[in-house]
Amino acid sequence: MRHTLMLALILAAVPLAAFAQPAVEIAVTLDPRCTPLALPLGGPFGHNDDGSLMTVDKNVLRTSTDGGKTWSEGGAPIDPGMNLSWGGHVGQFLRTKNGTLLIAFLDMADYKFDWDNARQAPNPGCKLELWAIRSTDGGKTWSDKQRLLDGYNADFMGFLQMKNGRIVLTAEHLVAELRRWVSCSFVSDDEGKTWAQGNWIDLGGHGHHDGAVEPMAVELNDGRVMMLIRTNLDRFWAAYSDDGRYFRTIQPTDIDASSAPGWLARLKSGRLVLAWNRLNPEGKTWPKRSGEGPASEFPASWFREELSIAFSEDDGKTWTAPVVAARAPGGSLAYPYIFENTPGTLWVFTHYGEPRLSFGLNEMDFLPAHSQQ
Repeated sequence: MRHTLMLALILAAVPLAAFAQPAVEIAVTLDPRCTPLALPLGGPFGHNDDGSLMTVDKNVLRTSTDGGKTWSEGGAPIDPGMNLSWGGHVGQFLRTKNGTLLIAFLDMADYKFDWDNARQAPNPGCKLELWAIRSTDGGKTWSDKQRLLDGYNADFMGFLQMKNGRIVLTAEHLVAELRRWVSCSFVSDDEGKTWAQGNWIDLGGHGHHDGAVEPMAVELNDGRVMMLIRTNLDRFWAAYSDDGRYFRTIQPTDIDASSAPGWLARLKSGRLVLAWNRLNPEGKTWPKRSGEGPASEFPASWFREELSIAFSEDDGKTWTAPVVAARAPGGSLAYPYIFENTPGTLWVFTHYGEPRLSFGLNEMDFLPAHSQQ
């Protein structure tokens, strides 16, 4: 049975003295293989050794022993002087093989986006810094807080531990002189105590949403790290690294995509999974535009009304035919996040735009028959 949800969306904020504006109902249709979830938090999540879940919520580490239905209350703030609000993908959470907890996050306490439309460049006060912090005692205490990037940075989707133990964090950075975004990675070989930055990945363009944006990352079976990078060039671009730090091979992929990030992950089965907003609606063409203000040098597709999902059994060389997991005509199903709760059981969330979704699916239900043997 196809699941259809009705969500109310207020299109504009109004003063208290004004009459309330009617809500616009957005019909969300899920693929029949997907099931709506009712969870109070949307991740990012991690597993403890006992199978319980953990996440960061409002600057506090919280745990759940009932599959995310309820979460622990109280607790000391991870860092009293910083704002670790989760929204979009402004923070990522990782538990290493040795049990160290790592958080990479954008400090929203000093957030200021200041773009000069006349110059088409950020002003000097544009600020959103990238930081990292870690805990070696299960979250009781936190240490080694350090700033990785100053200036203005934004959402990031790649945070992983390689087979050799190296931690890789992918990030994006707004370069004032270039008037566009570039991407890079940071690596740590001591469980997040120290970090080293790699090279900048630059794809050209100019505008406050142009360039090499919001990179995802996975380790491939041959030990390389692959980034998939959001662009305004009608598709994801891929960058490859032998060590997770320096990315020397950069090329376009065959994965069509709108100007929106995706989520890429390695599953317990060994397959890769990708959730993203495609270039066009299924069976139609979406008009291109420059975005909100001077967003990009050339018009791009900003289509976000459908969230698609695909799987790969050969490290991203080929993918299953994309399946539209969710539709919301007139809405925005953007900034997806995927968490594998149990092997083959995936939780999918959208973290930006309206409506916000959360639904579950089984990996095997989306694979061709020959993959299920």
